[in-house]
Amino acid sequence: MWSLSAWRRKRRLAKHPVSDDTWQRVRQQLPFLDGISAAEDQWLREASVLFLDDKHLTTLPGVELHQEQRLLLAAQAQLPLLHLGDLNWYQGFHEIILYPDDFLSPQRHRDASGIEHEWDGEHSGEAWQQGPIILAWPGVQASGGWEAYNLVIHELAHKLDMLNGDANGLPPLHSDMRVSDWAQVMQSAYDDLNRQLDHDPDAETAIDPYAAENPAEFFAVTSEYFFSAPDLLAAAYPKVYAQLQLFYRQNPLARLQQLQAEDPVYQTHH
Repeated sequence: MWSLSAWRRKRRLAKHPVSDDTWQRVRQQLPFLDGISAAEDQWLREASVLFLDDKHLTTLPGVELHQEQRLLLAAQAQLPLLHLGDLNWYQGFHEIILYPDDFLSPQRHRDASGIEHEWDGEHSGEAWQQGPIILAWPGVQASGGWEAYNLVIHELAHKLDMLNGDANGLPPLHSDMRVSDWAQVMQSAYDDLNRQLDHDPDAETAIDPYAAENPAEFFAVTSEYFFSAPDLLAAAYPKVYAQLQLFYRQNPLARLQQLQAEDPVYQTHH
């Protein structure tokens, strides 16, 4: 007996068919999906269609999206949810705004002495509490490899973080995880990164120094590395990798190592 939700899902998928050729072209642009199983690939393909049916993509002049480009964005957005079940993890927004390039965004910061500073910062992505996600299209196109960069996952990690309220680096954890373990592991690595940068602001840190901005950015950057450079994250902060593995219920490092074992010329380009 089909449930109503299964019937509705089937109908939505039938409304937006994706040919095998189109999906193959999308997959070719996303090397960090290499190594996922056939069942995972099928889930990702369907979840990408449902995501695009659910969210509104607003393009600014200079951005032209065809089905393939829309799926390129959606597949990256859905990868973190691959094993998180049917909960509505992306419930906090319904719109993604795509800019043709990096954009200026007004920033405010109150320093330790209470003085408020305001300036325009150049960003390639932003996630607003109860609001849209903004992405620079070139950043989306540059994502999807094993290069320690994924703008889509970075901004969507902020949305997962915001499910508990303000972005503070603590998304809703599963019942088999302990907040105390998460907090201790994340804080310790965050402090380590900040110590390195306090000692030398130009230090070549193992992960992007932007992660040292605040705990929310630390979670977003480490999520980005978890999927796009798991080897670098696991080498630098193995306990952070282990916590993210528990949270996302995936092991991208195992996928990457398997690919490298099967094909010696399979290279990551960090």
